[in-house]
Amino acid sequence: MKRIITISREFGSGGRTIGKMVAEALGYKYYDKELVKQVSEESGFDPKYIEEHGEHARGYTGLSYGLSAQGVPGVMRGMSPDDYLYVIQREVILRVADESPCVIVGRCADYILKDRKDVLNVFIHADMDFRADRIVRLYGESEKSPEKRLVEKDKKRRLNYKHYTEQEWGKSQNYDISLCSSTLGIDRCVQIIVDLAKELDGE
Repeated sequence: MKRIITISREFGSGGRTIGKMVAEALGYKYYDKELVKQVSEESGFDPKYIEEHGEHARGYTGLSYGLSAQGVPGVMRGMSPDDYLYVIQREVILRVADESPCVIVGRCADYILKDRKDVLNVFIHADMDFRADRIVRLYGESEKSPEKRLVEKDKKRRLNYKHYTEQEWGKSQNYDISLCSSTLGIDRCVQIIVDLAKELDGE
């Protein structure tokens, strides 16, 4: 039995919904917004800031990179705000993984927990039409096309993951299983993950 499941996902693929349903099916704790709350309490950052920066790298370009990367001695352990946020997130993820069986969505949790044997790492992806339709239904229209919103959001997640893990976000070799929610459907993805968690040995 795998006692920890991490869910990485393309924007709009339903990974967050799948993660919550898996947690409910297994009776596990679920960490997504709940993780943001804990990180906010420990870091002092506003939850909205954590939502925006916890998984999304800034546009690292020229002067903006140089300024944002500089920490202030004696403040945030001398780190930049984003690096400090990552360190706090890492500490919280390591702690909740020790406390009880859980499902953790995003935030490089698969990499942070890479040395544990009781973790099942999942990546959820889907085709563009499925994701575009889904984000419009869930979040409404915006001045940008759904496709552009998807590309921009995933680019930020990819850059953030690369920056902190030196690995490729979404690359199948970095996960135990990769599922296409547009082909399999949300419910089937949930069942596959639940079955695997029950069948695989966890130490």
